[in-house]
Amino acid sequence: MRQFVGKRYWLIGGSEGLGLALAKKLSGAGAKVILSGRDEERLKTAVAEMPGHAEAVPVDVQSDESIRTALETIGEVDGIVFNAGVYWPMTAQEWDRKAIDAMLDTNLMGLVRLVSAVLPGMIARDRGHLVVTGSIAGFRGLPGAIGYAASKAGVVGLTESLYADLRGTGVDVQLVNPGFVNTRMTAKNKFRMPFIMEPDAAARHIFEHMCSDNFRLNFPAPFSSFFRFAQLLPDGLFFRLVGRR
Repeated sequence: MRQFVGKRYWLIGGSEGLGLALAKKLSGAGAKVILSGRDEERLKTAVAEMPGHAEAVPVDVQSDESIRTALETIGEVDGIVFNAGVYWPMTAQEWDRKAIDAMLDTNLMGLVRLVSAVLPGMIARDRGHLVVTGSIAGFRGLPGAIGYAASKAGVVGLTESLYADLRGTGVDVQLVNPGFVNTRMTAKNKFRMPFIMEPDAAARHIFEHMCSDNFRLNFPAPFSSFFRFAQLLPDGLFFRLVGRR
């Protein structure tokens, strides 16, 4: 079981919602947490809520320079949680190139930029813990998820490849794929969200997963099991079940 006492963890996207709830879990477990996001005031408020040692370092994952500057400030860490993300519900008929670019640039390319900056050091030290937040929305194309589902599918694929190459080394890679979590992002949805969880409950799942040696966690179980099974369904049946006419 992984221990967090005295370890330094960098949480990107840790100023609110799921990231903030997970930061509290890690801080409560004895980790020294560094919270990053774009909103400095929100970060200060988040740091004040931590039960243990915490600091705020602003970062914009859409910028290589911002990530490099943050890393220079933070220095070496034991683990990183990539939880940065943006979301706008959107159908093909509502295609918004600017919003799609933002989702891909933050959710997927933000991860690429982060990994580019930190992975060589982790490999050289043969030590590190990288936790990536994907989504059940990355399993298959979904209605009303133009941009977001594509970005999360890329995140899931990239993290699987990282794990495939790094398993057996000192660099641990873990992937978490939550369903709906009650946050500012999902508040944009106008449809019923089955099995929606509060951030604290979702963070508890992720923290328990981080304590383990397992690679992937899909949750909540009933909802995620349907989507895992749906990956095996013929297209015609799958899109009749979830698609819009």
